[in-house]
Amino acid sequence: MESLLNTPGYKTLRADVEDGVARIVLDNPPVNVLDAMMMRELRTVLDDFRDDASIRVIVFSSADPEFFLAHVDMRIAEDMDVLEELAASAPPDVNVFQALGELLRHQPQVTIVKLAGKARGGGAEFVAAADMAFAAVETAGLGQIEALMGIVPGGGGTQYLRERVGRNRALEAILTADLLDAETAASYGWINRALPADRLDAYVDRVARDIAALPEGVVEAAKCALPAEDLTDGLSRENEAWAARIALPAVRRLIARGLRDGAQTPSGERDLEGLMRGAALRR
Repeated sequence: MESLLNTPGYKTLRADVEDGVARIVLDNPPVNVLDAMMMRELRTVLDDFRDDASIRVIVFSSADPEFFLAHVDMRIAEDMDVLEELAASAPPDVNVFQALGELLRHQPQVTIVKLAGKARGGGAEFVAAADMAFAAVETAGLGQIEALMGIVPGGGGTQYLRERVGRNRALEAILTADLLDAETAASYGWINRALPADRLDAYVDRVARDIAALPEGVVEAAKCALPAEDLTDGLSRENEAWAARIALPAVRRLIARGLRDGAQTPSGERDLEGLMRGAALRR
């Protein structure tokens, strides 16, 4: 096994490679927010793996059983140096958040999310950007929380959801901002399937190993025959809608209120929908 667990420079993730399967563990306590550092490290590791023909599958999981990726860091604007660095290296037709999803969608390896806990906002967008996702029935949850913050998804979520679940269910997920359980998410097509928690690890491991063991060229041929759709126009519309909202003073106040009430802490994140609805009532 080639291990990257102690690779210098990685602060928010751990990775190892064995028998054609790369396993990336997201580890950014206390609740695994997708902050600027994690975005940079995910882009770095995906770029490093891109040209490695020995890797055929990448599996993403979380070090925190409760939270896969909580959502984008609500304080991310405070890390402007890294954001500017990410913006400078992003393709010209996407924002920095969309750039991560598009990198994941166009990765040559098969990308799989193992979802044991919750993924909201940018975390849910990450799940939808991966090729496959499998979730634990008892503990997993998916939701686009952004509407309760006064904004809309800005990291590809509108487009990825429409592609996966259809316009009507995408609007439902975005405008209700509800947290969907794994079985509902699977029935909608947001994820591949929901499994009992005690079977999730073994199932994902078996799928990853079986794909990695396929004859040479099969993975490449399948991904060539089933390419990621070109979402350029939709991502541009999404970015315009998101950018028009995120700069509003009322949105900034609502997000600050949510942080004061406990967002981005384990207790607050367990019912972030309720927390943010309560914050919105105190206008």
